[in-house]
Amino acid sequence: MTDRLPPLHDAHDARGAKFTDFGGWQMPVEFDSIRTEHAAVRESVGVFDVSHMGEIEVAGPDATELMNRLTTNDVRALDPGDSQYAAITNGEGVMLDDTVVYRLPDGTPAGEGAASLAALESDHGGDLDAPSGDPAYLFVPNAGHDGQMADRWTAHRDEWGLDATVANATGDWAMLAVQGPDAADALDQATPRDRVVGLSKFEAAVAAVAGVESWVARTGYTGEDGFEVMCPAADAGAVWEAFVDAPREAQPCGLGARDTLRTEMGFLLSGQDFDPEGEPRTPYEARIGFVVKLDTEFVGRDALEVQKEQGVDEKFVGVRLSERGVPRGGYAVTDGDLTRVGKLTSGTMSPTLDEPIGLGYLHESYADAGTEVSVVVRGDEKRAEVVVPPFLDR
Repeated sequence: MTDRLPPLHDAHDARGAKFTDFGGWQMPVEFDSIRTEHAAVRESVGVFDVSHMGEIEVAGPDATELMNRLTTNDVRALDPGDSQYAAITNGEGVMLDDTVVYRLPDGTPAGEGAASLAALESDHGGDLDAPSGDPAYLFVPNAGHDGQMADRWTAHRDEWGLDATVANATGDWAMLAVQGPDAADALDQATPRDRVVGLSKFEAAVAAVAGVESWVARTGYTGEDGFEVMCPAADAGAVWEAFVDAPREAQPCGLGARDTLRTEMGFLLSGQDFDPEGEPRTPYEARIGFVVKLDTEFVGRDALEVQKEQGVDEKFVGVRLSERGVPRGGYAVTDGDLTRVGKLTSGTMSPTLDEPIGLGYLHESYADAGTEVSVVVRGDEKRAEVVVPPFLDR
């Protein structure tokens, strides 16, 4: 796949970032060091460029029904400015992706979400409840999945005869994640009003960030307080510089720290902790059954209802090694006597705990916290203990 470049690629290159391919994108993996960036997020504030995440806009009379049929959560519960975490499943209940769904101000045309932010601000002064037309949504697939999901939404819309417009707007948006205990202070200095710092978890608002009209949500992927700022791609430089330059000086962070932070919290990574081809898992196996609303009619619902009744054979858990060694995805987990009881899908040395930790799927009889297991590291069984994530109390 040809590498896609985020809008801020040149700015990151000038700052000396190291890059990696992720989901078909050339993204910064670190600026200073993973440990430095990780610590900044846990202790103060860091800012990530996450413009590799997709943005699909859906609007029209039947937009709510289309979203509800293709995600596992209940989109009907969202008012403008609300968001929710959800899974996207196939007919067997296997996760194709996980996503966050935002309800935009009603009347936002699909394909014009980023471009219309300034108009939304001036028309309603940020009042997302002002009635102005059909429901509109923005959902965020993982890196490299935007085309697949746009095609999926379009095909099902046509199959079901629904009246909704679907637009892959990934190229129109930039997305920055401002994360850490001091994230609210950083946002407060960059925005002219208190509307953003007053947001509750999973709420969003239109606000000017460094003078750029943006969609700002109190969401994130680190376990810390934080915000995700989505703005027009052409204006991303002004927003980025507003955080990384004085007086705010948020630590620029790459995907390396993003991975260690989310691993400590036990957050899933699409394509690694679940994948429809290489690691087919359902929301119940992945311990995100709370996003499955069986009183809605979505693709995969019937299969998941059966699985909920019957239970799962394996569950997503964490492990903490008590011996030297770094666990990695693909490593076998045993009962300590060479009998395989599962495998890891992610692993790292936790910068916060200074302990080796991993995530993966174990047979349900070994999935309780405190169960003693072993992880096979380079042919040696290393003693470990099962942890039900997160590893940190946040």
